[in-house]
Amino acid sequence: MTSLEFDTNIGMASKYLKPFAIKLTKNLDDANDLIQDTLLKAVVYKEKFALDTNLKAWLYTIMKNTFITSYNRLTKNKTFVDLTENQYYIDSVNNSVSNLAYSEFVLNDIKIAKNTVDETYLVPFEMYFKGYKYHEISDKLNIPIGTVKNRIFIARKELKNSLMKMEASIN
Repeated sequence: MTSLEFDTNIGMASKYLKPFAIKLTKNLDDANDLIQDTLLKAVVYKEKFALDTNLKAWLYTIMKNTFITSYNRLTKNKTFVDLTENQYYIDSVNNSVSNLAYSEFVLNDIKIAKNTVDETYLVPFEMYFKGYKYHEISDKLNIPIGTVKNRIFIARKELKNSLMKMEASIN
């Protein structure tokens, strides 16, 4: 088979590769890349194609092997290799216990900081935090929306300052 005949046959057979590539990659762009890699390998290794065999099957095999190789390369790059003595990091994942003490400390600090904010500012802030919209808060408290936004802003600012003072006193 001449190079021209081979290239023509590959061109005709390549239209059958797309559904298989999409099935493997589950992504159109990745499928197009896989088809391109497959056709490139077919052209580069055309001397390995045995005459009187099925060209489509040969291309499917190249595509499948190319996909498997790239998939293995990707998973290998994402694999964490624990080089510590006794595989400390790998073993620690299964034995880790969630400790909520830190979040309890944070919640306690927030409760203490809330006590420093004037109730005029804290009520709209808490309503907003619970999911109320500005206009809903405005309707419930009978105050303008601009006032609601201002009070929420001031409450945030005072909470932030109070929490920063608490952190500074610890350090």
